[in-house]
Amino acid sequence: MGSELKYKRVLLKVSGEALMGAGGFGIDPLTVSSICEDIKEGISLGAEVGIVVGGGNIFRGVALAAGGADRVSGDHMGMLATVMNAIAFRMALQNMGIDSVVLSAIDMPEICEPFSQRAAERYRDAGKVVLFAGGTGNPYFTTDTAAALRACEMRCDALMKATQVDGIYSADPNKDPEAVRFDTITHSEVLARGLEVMDAAAVSLAREASIPVVVFELADKGGFAKILKGEGRSTTVSGN
Repeated sequence: MGSELKYKRVLLKVSGEALMGAGGFGIDPLTVSSICEDIKEGISLGAEVGIVVGGGNIFRGVALAAGGADRVSGDHMGMLATVMNAIAFRMALQNMGIDSVVLSAIDMPEICEPFSQRAAERYRDAGKVVLFAGGTGNPYFTTDTAAALRACEMRCDALMKATQVDGIYSADPNKDPEAVRFDTITHSEVLARGLEVMDAAAVSLAREASIPVVVFELADKGGFAKILKGEGRSTTVSGN
C-alpha cells in the first residue's frame, strides 16, 4: 500500500489549541478522536507516523512570561501540558486499535518513557505510532522546533503542519481579504518574508535537513491521507 504514498515517513505537528474543539480550554475528546481517525487512515495506507502535539490548549509559557513571570518556569509548565496532550492522543489511538507510545524529552518514568533516538526508531520499526512529548526538553524552544528536530532525527520524508487554514498565506486570511496563498514556497522565502507558519528555528532546521514542510488544514476531514498521497490543498515548503 505504501507505494501510492508521496510521503511514507512523516512527522505530524498538531497545535494544542486545535484540541480544544468548540471549548476555550482543555482537551475535547471528540476532536482528538477525529484527528486520530485521520491518522489511522494514513497509517492504513502504509505511512509511518510520528506526532508532536503542542500544549497551548492547557498552558503557554510565553503568555506567562509576557505577564512578567519567569520564562524558564513557564516553558517547563508548557512542556508538561504537551505530555498531557500526548497521553490523550495515545489513549484515543489505542482505542482505535493503533499501537502507540509516548516518549518524553523530560524524564518522568512513572508516566511515560524517556525519549532517545534509538528507542523511537525501535518503536517505529515495530509499527507503533510514536508521540514525542516534552518539546525539546529545553526552555526557549517551541514545539514547532521540537517537531522539526524530531523529523530530522527520525529522517522523515516530510514535516506535516496541521493548521486552521489550508496553507501558507502572505498575511492572515482571516484578517486580510487580499492575502495571497502559496502553493509552493522555499524555506528561505518563508524566513525572508517573516511568515509565521512556524518559528524561524524550526524552518531553519527543516531547510538544513532538506525536509519539506507541508502545511494543510486540520479540519479537512480525510485531508491527512490526501496530503500523504501528494493530493489535497496545501502549501509545500521545500528547496533553499
